[in-house]
Amino acid sequence: MHRLKHIAVVFLALLSCAGCDQTTKMIAKEYLPRNEIMSFVGDTVRLQYIENKGGFLSMGSSLPEKTRGLIFTVGSGAIVVLMLCYLLVALSLTPTITIALSLICGGGSGNLIDRILYDGHVIDFLNVGIGGLRTGIFNAADVAIMAGAFLILLSGIKHGRNDGF
Repeated sequence: MHRLKHIAVVFLALLSCAGCDQTTKMIAKEYLPRNEIMSFVGDTVRLQYIENKGGFLSMGSSLPEKTRGLIFTVGSGAIVVLMLCYLLVALSLTPTITIALSLICGGGSGNLIDRILYDGHVIDFLNVGIGGLRTGIFNAADVAIMAGAFLILLSGIKHGRNDGF
């Protein structure tokens, strides 16, 4: 991929992910009631505002505050910066892998912004499922991260190997 096009794709994906994530979180913060679940589409979609101190599925939320800060703010910040640097110099990446890593970086940036703005918390508000089979509560940044991971997995399966990097 041409260098300028590559960089444009990276920043467009990153800014789109982080921008959409922050916009949806602002709406959730402003309009969703606290301590209440709103149900839609026959209870398939639920909206519930929470401030998540931990990582995925609130893992690590019971760690001491300084430890959480080091892991989830400093650690994830370092990963996002390193991933962005890698994306900007690795011009030989396939377009699929470029987009996938950009989605992961954009989602990570969205959650990192929360941790910086909200004293180490991330705003989560979405839950989907059928009956007792439900996801954890998540946000748009988490969707971007999972979409990027899925693209990487799909790329590896499609090519029958794991050398898209």
